[in-house]
Amino acid sequence: MTQTSALAGIRVIDLTNNQAGPSCGQMLAWLGAEVIKVEEPGKGDVARTSLGDQPGADSLFFLTFNANKRSLTVNLKSARGKEVFSKLIKTGDVLLENFGPGVLDRLGFAYPKLKSLNPGLILASIKGFGTYGPHSHYKSYEPIAQAMGGSMSVTGFPDAPPTVTWACVGDSGTGMHCTIGILAALMQRHATGEGQQVEVSMQDAVVNLVRVSLRDHQRAGRPVERNGNQLGPFVPATTYRCHPGGPNDYVFIIAQQQMWHPLLRTIGREELIGDPRYDTVKARVERRDEVNAFIEDWTSQRPKHEVMRLLAEAGVPCGACQDTGELLTDPHLHARDMIVEVEHPVRGTYLTAGNPIKLSASAVPISSSPLLGQHNAEILAELGYSEADMAALKEAGAI
Repeated sequence: MTQTSALAGIRVIDLTNNQAGPSCGQMLAWLGAEVIKVEEPGKGDVARTSLGDQPGADSLFFLTFNANKRSLTVNLKSARGKEVFSKLIKTGDVLLENFGPGVLDRLGFAYPKLKSLNPGLILASIKGFGTYGPHSHYKSYEPIAQAMGGSMSVTGFPDAPPTVTWACVGDSGTGMHCTIGILAALMQRHATGEGQQVEVSMQDAVVNLVRVSLRDHQRAGRPVERNGNQLGPFVPATTYRCHPGGPNDYVFIIAQQQMWHPLLRTIGREELIGDPRYDTVKARVERRDEVNAFIEDWTSQRPKHEVMRLLAEAGVPCGACQDTGELLTDPHLHARDMIVEVEHPVRGTYLTAGNPIKLSASAVPISSSPLLGQHNAEILAELGYSEADMAALKEAGAI
């Protein structure tokens, strides 16, 4: 049997909005699943218009999380729309939703109903705080998840407030956790034939990502303090300013013990090789400010990418602090299809992040997100509706 992609033959019905759920659906699409994005007629995902940057076109925010999907509009509050959705459920493998607590139940599609329609269906739910526990009825957004999950408390400098990270560990991080859960449920269904419920809360996902800090709390017996860019009890292991001194002209350098002498040779301080003041981890920690000063004296005279190249050639881990413009033009990311150019029927060409998971036998080309209702006719035809049926559904406000 030939299978062109890892999840070929898997149909995902995506009811999600904004980022956490759509990022999960997009990843499943990039792994080869057919993802049908079900949206409200005339409105669609709120992300289509939020942070809009071009009149009459879906926002870049929407495009970022909805590539490789098909769009079907269904009014889930109308009787005829519920009929369409029920038919769709019977054909699906996964139903992905991130409604508020109880919304799916109130629409008439609680899990027992879904299971009666399709015993093999996997219901994947993303919630702020889950469906049980004292906070299960609370709403959440990215910064709330970071605050409640502990990420903010360990991010930033000691003399500054807790800090949000814009890497979206609460939204996209939750989406990736949900993807893992769905893949596991699909594997179990392969053995049992039965579907199940998959649930990921945003708070849970963030807690999982800060578990190293939970370890550090238990080691020290107190809450983990914010240490800015200092990584653990090592020197060097922080950021250093580079030439010409702009806001992102920094590198991050980490040199373990075996890398200390190669680092000294690279920065032209061979006379310090073997010097007992700096030759051990303990000694360098005690003279942290001195060590950081003479390293930065060298880095500050050179551009960050040159610093990175010279240290990399010496076997010393170093990374330039790249801004968003540098990421979009990074030749390494382009070579790995991590930054890709996509053509949109309304917006034209744009750049977006590609699939970070590289599968040698099943790469899926990245295509643009769908226009609202773009695939109504073909999906409804697959469900057995005639053109006359579709016209009647549209007249009734069901699609």
